[in-house]
Amino acid sequence: MRLRKAALVPALVAVSALTLSACGGGGGSKPSASSSTGGAKSSVQNFSIGTKADSTGPAADVPGAKQGGTAHDIEASGFDYLDPRQQYVNQLQAIGMLYSRQLTNYKTDPQTGKVTLVGDLATDTGTMSDGGKTWTWTLKDGLKFEDGTPITSKDVKYAVETLYQDYQTNGPTYFPTWLSGADYRKVYQGPQNGQDLPDSVISTPDNKTITFHFQGIHTDANFAAAMPDITAIEKSADTGPKYDNHPVSIGPYKIADYQKDKSLTLVKNPMWDPKTDPIRHQYVDKWQVELNVANPQLTQRLMGGAGDDKDALTLVTNADSSLIKNIQDDSSMASRTISQFLPFVDTFDINTTRITNPAVRKALAVAFPAAQVNRQLGGSATGDLAGNLVSPTVAGWQNTDPLGIKANPTGDPAKAKQMLQAAGALGTHIELGYANTPRWQQVSTTVVDALNQAGFNAEKKEIDATTYYSVIGKVDNQFDLYRSGWAADWPTGDTVIPPTLDGRQIADGATNYSHYNNPAMNSQMDQIESIADQNQAGAQWMKLADQILSNDVPQIPYAYDKFFQVYGAGVGGVAYNPVIGSVDVSSIYIK
Repeated sequence: MRLRKAALVPALVAVSALTLSACGGGGGSKPSASSSTGGAKSSVQNFSIGTKADSTGPAADVPGAKQGGTAHDIEASGFDYLDPRQQYVNQLQAIGMLYSRQLTNYKTDPQTGKVTLVGDLATDTGTMSDGGKTWTWTLKDGLKFEDGTPITSKDVKYAVETLYQDYQTNGPTYFPTWLSGADYRKVYQGPQNGQDLPDSVISTPDNKTITFHFQGIHTDANFAAAMPDITAIEKSADTGPKYDNHPVSIGPYKIADYQKDKSLTLVKNPMWDPKTDPIRHQYVDKWQVELNVANPQLTQRLMGGAGDDKDALTLVTNADSSLIKNIQDDSSMASRTISQFLPFVDTFDINTTRITNPAVRKALAVAFPAAQVNRQLGGSATGDLAGNLVSPTVAGWQNTDPLGIKANPTGDPAKAKQMLQAAGALGTHIELGYANTPRWQQVSTTVVDALNQAGFNAEKKEIDATTYYSVIGKVDNQFDLYRSGWAADWPTGDTVIPPTLDGRQIADGATNYSHYNNPAMNSQMDQIESIADQNQAGAQWMKLADQILSNDVPQIPYAYDKFFQVYGAGVGGVAYNPVIGSVDVSSIYIK
């Protein structure tokens, strides 16, 4: 799940790198249909499921695009993995778009920001049967690996089979779990010993067709097929764990040189056929990636645009907080500034096994100083005040406010104290756990002070930032309140509500951090998961999330995260992918 992304946040906030959950807020106004300033546009929940025609290449020309030149990408950290099967963090998914392809993927219109799910390796987004238990895709003609070998359905099956191997520990697990259950590695250990999954699990009746037979209903498998691991791997080139050093390309660029934690160079892949690809272009001759460039230097270089930095961008690193106002105040940077919603919602989770009274939990929400916290975390450039648990990038999102957080953004300590008195709970002890970074030290003080003003007996206790999520992820933890962040893996509530609020998923290391368990709500989740119409399902997920928040208050939402950064004046075709939460590399050109 997005735990891999969310788990990075406490440590990364401290170093201002890859600030995936940088939070901020203003007065709680509704996000506009397009929150962009400059060239990259992205609309709130602006996506659709494409047709076969939408899935046909080549991608539409980008107005004004030119051939040639080198695009420079500057990143604040190195790449954990280049192997698409091990890629989950948004930085890795973003760079993988240059050399990897999946059964389906997302096409972003740089002019409107609209995101469309289309067939990538497949001719369309897939065909569902058996009520959602079976999905079939047909591969396009003309697909090749970088050595010229044609790609077949058996290469996709092999890629999925390798996900069962014990070294594949960092990527998504949707398909193997859906195919073989939570203990899928006990069922099958991978193809390394010449054993294949039977046709009853994955069948490839010919070189173009692949069918997956899931154990349960998964009406959104077309979205899951866009995750990085649902790709094609050439068996003869698979070197196991070493494959990560140089994965074989099936996209418009191939790896020419990789110096781990230092640099990555990609050049054009002549075996990529644009007629098969409705998403990507091959405008630039080369991508030169520079790794481990810390902020504020990274942001300063993009602002200055000297030398090669004129043709530079960063895929996921937020602007250094100390420079945000400089960027906002400089009108010359307006046309090359990105301000877009990330798929994250930040919350303070209430440990419902310790704070068992919903009235006390509601008083916590009423007292919570959301606006003050958001200001301390960067302001409106890095986040909008959140009223609910669903990101504006997710289907079905509505600008609701069931706890009144946006209506009362600074909190209402007097009202909260009255609620505690009515519940006979004045003086309730609250142990707040926080990551021991300067920023979260400041935030924790603000929260504790607000709660004490409201009649709680609140105190704070630090947690090592490097183990923060491991600590709060324990069911028997010693805290009542702690911060987390979550993002959808694709733009439906199915990857938001069940991972964080399904009581059947309470376990050490799981992501139901509030330990919330309401059997009636669990049952509603099952019902929504069986709805085939994703628009209808989206509306139901939104309704359920608000119902849980209003009645049971397991979490306090406070920020819809944003990505805010500048890019070099020589870079064109900049679009933003709100599903991944990164700049979209597919349309980049050098002016």
